[in-house]
Amino acid sequence: MTVILSMFTIMMLTLLIMMMIMLISKKSMMELQKMSPFECGFNPMSNKRLPFSIHFFMIAIIFLIFDVEIVIIMPMISTMKLSMIKYWSTTSMSFILMLLMGLYYEWFNGLLNWTK
Repeated sequence: MTVILSMFTIMMLTLLIMMMIMLISKKSMMELQKMSPFECGFNPMSNKRLPFSIHFFMIAIIFLIFDVEIVIIMPMISTMKLSMIKYWSTTSMSFILMLLMGLYYEWFNGLLNWTK
């Protein structure tokens, strides 16, 4: 009997709180602008297919490449004392060689030229 009474009390409290929230938080049409999302100064109701500059995309990709590079190189430096120098130097040199090859590829294809 007490379980049913407590469940009923909880349900009534929940309903009461929900009704109070609905009464207090009435949204008017004047607040419609406040409810719309604001995306970096762009009007969200305008054309969705605006021209996108590839330069910003390339900056983001290059940033991610160098960010991952730092995440991989930093543990290499700290494990240099713990591992065998022969294997460590082979691994680190091959990693740096791959990064330099990627940088050369970007440079050769003109991806680092910001003005065309």
